[in-house]
Amino acid sequence: MKIAIVTETFLPSTDGIVTRLKKAIDYFLDEGHEVLVIAPDLGVRDYKGAKVIGVKPVTFPFYRYRKWGFPSRKVHRELKKFDPDVVHAVNPLLLATSAVIAAQKLDVPLVSSYHTHLPKYLDFYSVYKPLKPLLWWYIRRQHKNADVNLVTSQSMYDELDREGVKRLSIIPRGVDIEKRHPKFQDAKMREYLTGGRPDNKLLVFIGRLAIEKEIHKLLPMLETRSDISLAIVGDGPARKELERTFAGTGTVFTGFLHGEELSKAYASSDAFIFPSISETLGLVILEGMASGLPVIAAKSGPTLEQVTHGENGMLFENENLDSLLEAVEMIDDEEKFNRIRKEAREEALKYSWENASKRLLDYYKDARDRHSVGRSD
Repeated sequence: MKIAIVTETFLPSTDGIVTRLKKAIDYFLDEGHEVLVIAPDLGVRDYKGAKVIGVKPVTFPFYRYRKWGFPSRKVHRELKKFDPDVVHAVNPLLLATSAVIAAQKLDVPLVSSYHTHLPKYLDFYSVYKPLKPLLWWYIRRQHKNADVNLVTSQSMYDELDREGVKRLSIIPRGVDIEKRHPKFQDAKMREYLTGGRPDNKLLVFIGRLAIEKEIHKLLPMLETRSDISLAIVGDGPARKELERTFAGTGTVFTGFLHGEELSKAYASSDAFIFPSISETLGLVILEGMASGLPVIAAKSGPTLEQVTHGENGMLFENENLDSLLEAVEMIDDEEKFNRIRKEAREEALKYSWENASKRLLDYYKDARDRHSVGRSD
């Protein structure tokens, strides 16, 4: 197949969407398919033989953390030239909406995928909260003509279904169980992440630093438990504010880590902490499990699908300090802690990127077949 992927984010950016796309493209190329990627122009022209075409990006004054691609007629021109068998619009919000329009004009099968739960994010920015109905209208509009609409979890499937999005399917999650592995445990990394207190219990958060991640809500836990260290790996628009919030707690902010350094950060910690309730999935949860970490996560639809309380992790009620402290106590019980660590790793072993990418290719074929005979809602 000739597969065109139009995405709001790609290399060298680092997030769950980019991770998923890289693994999928690896699989597609290994299977002999031709892949074209259109993304905001961040200097990447090729990924392992897949051509990457950049669209001039812009940076919003209120969100300088990343660059965005606006809708562009260049997308239509490049897709027409490539003549794909299927177009995948990844998170069609700005640039990828051009793929939605182009696929219609070119009469090409279209797959759209939903990865960023913006309506939920608006709950954390009160000035924008009244715009939620308008945002849902926009989302329905961008997904209404897709032959297949993909979501990353059952809870997102249910929510988009309630909002009237049709032809929904769930794309499986995956993890690299070799790169995320307990074998990367490293004493020097632990010394660094604990701020020189390696005997402390170490919780690690890995991800984009933004207000909707709710990292700030971990502060009362640290004020209650001085024997716990927190390491925050990643960057984003809320970093400076978070550094002020956690000043004096010994919390370590590493910025972005990549490759083996990131693997060491996971494996050298005692547990992975995940306070966000706004995710569509949270691939980092599975990466933490693969690294042999119990996951301590706020209850939400996606976390409930991945974390079984008391088995491969611990769940707590959002904004409930007692619930959080109770979940964290798991690391004090050596027998329970070691059992959950083992179960977490075994859970991760069930999910491979190869299977997830193969399923995505199946959805492309489904879209092609459905398009050829005409959709039925």
